[in-house]
Amino acid sequence: MTEFDRFTLDNGLRVVVHRDSSTPIVAMNILYNVGSRDEHPDRTGFAHLFEHLMFGGSVNIPRYDEPLERVGGENNAFTNNDFTNYYLTVPGHNLETAFWLESDRMLNLAFSTKSFDVQRNVVVEEFRQNYLNQPYGDAWLLLRPLAYKVHPYQWATIGIDPSHIENASMDEVRDFYERFYNPCNAIMVIAGNVETNEIKALSEKWFGVIEKGTVYHRNLPVEPTQTEARTLTVHRDVPYDAIYKSWHMCSRADDGFFATDLISDILSAGQSGRLNQQLVKNLRLFSEINAFISGDIEAGLFVITGKLIKGVSMADAEAALQLEIDEICKNEIAENELQKVKNRVEAMMAFSEMRVLDKAMNLAYYELLGDASLVNSLVHKYASVTANEISVEAKKIFKTENCSTLYYLAKN
Repeated sequence: MTEFDRFTLDNGLRVVVHRDSSTPIVAMNILYNVGSRDEHPDRTGFAHLFEHLMFGGSVNIPRYDEPLERVGGENNAFTNNDFTNYYLTVPGHNLETAFWLESDRMLNLAFSTKSFDVQRNVVVEEFRQNYLNQPYGDAWLLLRPLAYKVHPYQWATIGIDPSHIENASMDEVRDFYERFYNPCNAIMVIAGNVETNEIKALSEKWFGVIEKGTVYHRNLPVEPTQTEARTLTVHRDVPYDAIYKSWHMCSRADDGFFATDLISDILSAGQSGRLNQQLVKNLRLFSEINAFISGDIEAGLFVITGKLIKGVSMADAEAALQLEIDEICKNEIAENELQKVKNRVEAMMAFSEMRVLDKAMNLAYYELLGDASLVNSLVHKYASVTANEISVEAKKIFKTENCSTLYYLAKN
């Protein structure tokens, strides 16, 4: 059970405090409720760009990393479709340094031309290196717009095209910052050997003076139900043919999410997953194959990706994969197999609660979903999934007309 206190500043900043007296390290996690789904279709990649810009210095602190490193701290960040997350750890007696650093870049980020140009070039180079010049790197750039036609999940966090960042103006970047990087659009979690009164005082001192900003109301288009199978075939300079299949699935808040997540584990958790056992080990059709969910807050994707053994035909590999999908739809899973994947999920959750930083991240995420206390009900929700629920969700998801398939073929 993860216990915590919670309060909200007058400017809308939500603060969650978790006391863990077992460690001298304190974690600070600040989650901004903005991801790639909040970008304009002609200016994608902005959320990811800001992940970089936020380390470029604020008005009062030209170099973010230096003062943090001097007091023994570490930091990083990540961006996804739904939110942007900044986190750091610091020795408990130096916690106020973290408040100083994070409040200043929320208050007034330094938009110098030099910093903007440097970080823009970094993001553009990352796009080219990891997505355009990497084997199989553009697969998600192709699969997302195949599966989504109106929802902004149709583009990856890196964006649609590097030109969107290359052509971005300083005014556009400032506008993005002012719309999303403010207290009423943020959640701060402090986890470690701390007292709530202490954190409340520090929060008021360093964040309380920041103006609230404009409340952001998200109004995204709803993706229509997919009514026919979609396919795309591309030829690339890669060593092996690959297949990418995606099906629309429920949202993170849907009751069927936990059964859907377990389906991905049944198919692909470790060496004992069904797909690995049958298609890799027994039939030797694939060199590797994985099933996973995109994990998005809104209706996401259930994805299976696999690289074929050289000489295996795509038709044979896909037919064998379809048999495994049919099996989980038609025949109820044995109780011992279901319990095995539940045990694995429970073990992974226990492991994720060992580090104070992981606890801070989890609390921030579930507070974004609506209530940080949801973190304490996860084990029960997974444990409560029945074999029948697995069958029901599998039949909902794995419909032929709900599938988008990318055939990623190696050039001769």
